[in-house]
Amino acid sequence: MTGDGSSTTAAGPVRQRTGGSSACGSTDPVAVAWADYLAATRQLDGVRRDAATAASEQARTVQAAREELTAVRTRLAPQEARLRELGVPPMSLVPAPPELTEATRAMAGGSGAVLAALREANRWAHGADDVLAARGLPGAAHWPSRPRNLLVYGPLGLLVPLLQIVAYLVAGTGPVTVLALVFGLPAPAVAFGVGWLAVGRLFPPRPGERVKRTPRFGALVCLVPAVVTTAGIVLAMLAA
Repeated sequence: MTGDGSSTTAAGPVRQRTGGSSACGSTDPVAVAWADYLAATRQLDGVRRDAATAASEQARTVQAAREELTAVRTRLAPQEARLRELGVPPMSLVPAPPELTEATRAMAGGSGAVLAALREANRWAHGADDVLAARGLPGAAHWPSRPRNLLVYGPLGLLVPLLQIVAYLVAGTGPVTVLALVFGLPAPAVAFGVGWLAVGRLFPPRPGERVKRTPRFGALVCLVPAVVTTAGIVLAMLAA
């Protein structure tokens, strides 16, 4: 009896180990298929998001390229008319075959390369506007408005004060100097008015912009030399 009991007890654990190993080794096909489906869905969603982002970026690039092309064409039309007025031959305004080949090669990289080329062309057209707008002063067209306008207001503001100094040095404290001081009183206003007109003529604005005349700066440039010169001559006459 003891032998039967011991054999039964020994057989029991063997059957339990066999049952446990079979439960761990078996897999549920439905769970595996569901996990594979979720992984494929996530991967497909990532691909879809990447494609949507790329398409959106492509659309923005194309729209920006169209806007740049419109801006370049808007700038080139008046430039071509202006160059023809200056006597430039029409053949010189048309790109040569090597230039067309180089431009085609530069824009072969897709919409991004086209946008970069159009922005570069717009920059060159912007510089050409400055050169054509500066009548006889192409270098000053790229300057800031105040130093550029100083080339106009400065000489006009110094003209009459220099004449007053010459009159004082020649005539001394006589009536000629007094007359020069009297006639020099409206000189700053006249110089400012002439400078106002000259800035508009020498530096015309680009299409859609206004002339940057810097009126306060111009008035100061025309007024200070006159005040300093008049005060200096009056003090010298009083001291004499």
